[in-house]
Amino acid sequence: METIFSKSRPGRRGVWPKPAQKEAKNYLPENLLRSQRPKLPEVSELDVVRHYTLLSRKNFGVDSNFYPLGSCTMKYNPKFLEEVASLPGFTKLHPLLPQLKSAGHHTQGALEILYETERLLCEITGMNAFTLQPLAGAHGELTGVMLIAAYHQHKGNKKTKIIVPDSAHGTNPASAAIAGYKVVSIKSKDGIIDPRALEEVLDEEVAGLMMTCPNTLGLFEKHLPEIVKLIHSVDGLLYYDGANLNAILGKMRVGDVGFDVVHLNLHKTFATPHGGGGPGAGPVGVSKKLEPFLPISRVVKLEDGQFFLNYNYPLSIGYVAPFYGNFGVILKAYAYILRLGREGLIRVSEHAVLAANYLRKKLEDYLEIPYNRTCMHEFVASAVKQVKKGVRALDIAKALLDKGHHAPTIYFPLIVKECLMIEPTETESKETLDRFVDDLIDILNTAEKYPEYLLQAPSKTPVRRLDEVKAARNMELVENV
Repeated sequence: METIFSKSRPGRRGVWPKPAQKEAKNYLPENLLRSQRPKLPEVSELDVVRHYTLLSRKNFGVDSNFYPLGSCTMKYNPKFLEEVASLPGFTKLHPLLPQLKSAGHHTQGALEILYETERLLCEITGMNAFTLQPLAGAHGELTGVMLIAAYHQHKGNKKTKIIVPDSAHGTNPASAAIAGYKVVSIKSKDGIIDPRALEEVLDEEVAGLMMTCPNTLGLFEKHLPEIVKLIHSVDGLLYYDGANLNAILGKMRVGDVGFDVVHLNLHKTFATPHGGGGPGAGPVGVSKKLEPFLPISRVVKLEDGQFFLNYNYPLSIGYVAPFYGNFGVILKAYAYILRLGREGLIRVSEHAVLAANYLRKKLEDYLEIPYNRTCMHEFVASAVKQVKKGVRALDIAKALLDKGHHAPTIYFPLIVKECLMIEPTETESKETLDRFVDDLIDILNTAEKYPEYLLQAPSKTPVRRLDEVKAARNMELVENV
């Protein structure tokens, strides 16, 4: 594959007019200055544009293709959010600039956005307060469990266990373990938490329960009131994994039903970019009894209307991120919430649930659906019928790439064999969903008649089928010629 350096030819260059500038003073010491110009490729503007455009077409992204990645909520990100985040008043800020108006107006706008975003998230979730610092969903999870630990430590409670259902998100056990707790797993019954199974493991050493609701099967936990009562009876705390919040926006506030802690994935529910390692944001909300333990600093509004970062919280768990988290991501989520408003956020959940149930009904005659009832924003199907022909969920996933669709999540949750977790999100049109159904049915029909064909998929992508084990250990990509 050609690189931008291999296209370099002496003397070629692109031209871009620069605004008139005053001569900049050089503040660097002489010994740190370059002795010669950097060895950059010499290419024309056209070469550069074509090179990076071709590279972008080899990537698989939500801007170019349908991305029904269950649990991860890979939906379209409105481009106006990029415009908001690129406003000079935000991009030219530095977190160490003075805060109060007496020292200039530099950061008051940014602090106000942080303050207002917290208020909006409190209203959406029914929680008492939020920290916006965590840099991703899993980081938010860890922060939430640390808050649970701080609460129990402050009360002198001897708590050693966190209960995690087998239908929870896969990072929940890891977050609980890193925070120092023993993880106790309970099995689902008919796809949801069984209160009787919960009672069997409940004792005075239980610090809390981590729940994903709706869970990874896309099912709502109908025993929620009984579960809340059981956990609170031993002074345990209810943790809500908010990765699936787009299923219940405007329909249920988690604080109102008894949850004590919640993390939100802004990069899932509120349409900020997701994937490629970040940046993300995982704000954590808490009930009133946990508010004293929130990370520092916290944005407060002074009597004169100014905003200020307050560090005076003696029970705080301390810092969990530099400065105040991924501000650009928070800014995009703030703009998204304001643009949609209350009615718009309600439509998000309604459309997400409608799209998932539409696909479920369309595919129920072709794939086994273990819990084939009204789902929320996603559902889990199984390729156990196709396995009899030698075709696995992995093969179906690879074949979808040739059709121009990203694969659903596969082999998770672990409680469903050969599973495909499908989440269409609220942003896709009926035409896109129909095209996905038609292409998936075509793949499943091929699995019946010509299963060997699917074992070679994908055949149209820049990189074809990899040795999964070798690829994990030696991540060296080689393009097919």
